[in-house]
This record gives sequence, structure tokens and C-alpha cells, in this order.
Amino acid sequence: MSAAPGRSDIGPAPDGRRGVWLAWAAQALLIAVVAGGAFWLVHHALEVLRARGVRSGFDFLLQPAGFEISEGWLDFHAGQPFWRAFLAGLINTIRAAVPAAVMAVLLGTLIGIGRLAPHVLVRGLCGAYVETVRNVPLLVQLLMLYFALTQLLPDSTEPLELLPGFWLSKGGLSMPWPVADEGAVWPSHFEWPERGSFNVSGGAALSPEYLAVVIALALYTAAFVAEIVRAGITSVSQGQKLAAQALGLSSWQQLRLVVMPQALRVIVPALTNQLLSLTKNSSLAVAVGYPELVSIANTSLNSTGRAFECIAVIMVVYLALSLVISAGMNRYNTRVALRGWR
Repeated sequence: MSAAPGRSDIGPAPDGRRGVWLAWAAQALLIAVVAGGAFWLVHHALEVLRARGVRSGFDFLLQPAGFEISEGWLDFHAGQPFWRAFLAGLINTIRAAVPAAVMAVLLGTLIGIGRLAPHVLVRGLCGAYVETVRNVPLLVQLLMLYFALTQLLPDSTEPLELLPGFWLSKGGLSMPWPVADEGAVWPSHFEWPERGSFNVSGGAALSPEYLAVVIALALYTAAFVAEIVRAGITSVSQGQKLAAQALGLSSWQQLRLVVMPQALRVIVPALTNQLLSLTKNSSLAVAVGYPELVSIANTSLNSTGRAFECIAVIMVVYLALSLVISAGMNRYNTRVALRGWR
């Protein structure tokens, strides 16, 4: 005797809402276990250090730092606590990583497209750039750029004017900057740098250390981004391109409207890894004296002797930055992924 239509012999389907709650509960439990394990490890390490007579604990973060920070957006002086010094280092890290990431994505996209250009010279130049830059260690490139900025450029008394209001010398780059009147919230006008007898004053000044870090990170990461973009474009089937040609679209329209939207499904996941690497590679800025997070932590370690604590702060901060970047890129990836895919 056959079963009635619409009925199943395997019982009712599981409740979808219940499955979602179970998934969230499992994730919350996993986070709790990981957090508990991390807390136990830190507590155990501090107890071992105390038993050996080594000063330990994070109480030093509330003590005066006793050192100055050469540059940055956050005002800091020696009498302020260590936690504010770490915050200034974090802001300096973001200050270098964000513009470097934007430059790397833009330059890498252009080079990746250039590697597929019909012109042999363009393809050759883009290929030579990728093969040269990505096979030279980033630290070596950073040191070479810093040497070029501090040794090969003209002195501050004779700066090179790149554009009206933009002055470049061994002292760094001076450029116009928006400023607000006293008591105002929003900028009302631009302050333009002016060349003086000894240096350039006014506007915003970017140190050679900062310029070397940003340019090195951007150029190095752009070589990897170019290969990611090239792979993403070549992953689009030839039929899609032929269909776009049949519609009478120009080469630029084909790339912008047909090829790149589909290529992003391949580009975005791999690009996330490169942005994470760029952020962590910014720690190499300590080699040229730029006061980012690792540099501040190194100075704090030498001042207090709290090696474990300073390293733990670095780990936590970089972990938080990486999670934020991953969350943002994963959210964007869901927008460009194929509908129905998980």
C-alpha cells in the first residue's frame, strides 16, 4: 500500500530556526573555551614569572611612559601612561597601513590588467615589475627606499616642488592641509606650506620614515595584488567576453560591466589575505624608526622589562586588526559572491 501523497516516511524536517540557534550556541561555546584557555595561559605565565622573581603584570600600563613619540595624530608626551603610548602606536600603524592598502589595490589592479594588455611592451613592463618586486624581501626594499629619501633627495633648504604647494626634501613631504578656525569643528580653509630660508613651514609634513613605510608596503603588496587580479580576470569564461563583444561594448565597458564583476568572486578572498599581510608587515617599520605599534612596544619593553606583557599587547592588537579586516572583506565578499552559494 503506497504512502499518502505529500507525506514522508523519515519524519518531519528539523526546525530551521532551532538549527540556527544551535549553530550560534556552538560558536558561543567555542569562543568561551578559547577565551578561557587564553586567560588561563596568561594567568599561568604571570604566576611563573612572579615565582621566579620577575616583575610581571599589566599594571605598568597605568604608569607614566617617560618617553616621547616623534610623530603621529595622537598628542602624546612623556608624562602620559603606557596605554596611551600603545594607542598612539596603534593609530600610527593604521595611519600607515590604510593609505598603503589603498595604493596597493589601485596600483595592483592596473598592473594586473596591464599583464593581460594586447601591447607587448605593456605586458613586459608589468610582468617585469611583478617578478622583480615580489622576489625581493620587503625589508630590503624598505631600507633602500629610506636610503633614497634621506640621502638622494635635496636638503630641506632647497626642497623640490613637485606640484604647487607640494615640497619634497630629505625632511619629508610638505603639502596643503585643511585647518579649522579657533572654536570651529570643521575645517574652513587650507593651510599652504611656504618655503623659508632653512626649511618649509606650514601645512602638513610627512616624515621620510612614514613615506618609506607607506611606499614600500604599497609597492610590495601591489605585485601580489596584480597576480590576484590577473588570475581573477582569466577565470572569467571566454564566452562571457564574446557575448559582451557581440553586444557592441567597448573594451573598457567589457572590463567594467562584464569581466570585473565576475572576477571579483575570485579576487576578493585572495585579496583579503594580502591586506592582512600588509597590515602585519607594517611592523617592519621599526627598522627605519617609524613609531608604530611594535616600535612603541619595544621601547616600553626596554623601559619596564615587561617582555611577556608587551608581546601579549602586540599579539592582541594585531589579532583584533586582522579580525576587523577579515570581517569587512568577508562582508564585501558576500555581496559579490554568486547568489545561492555559501
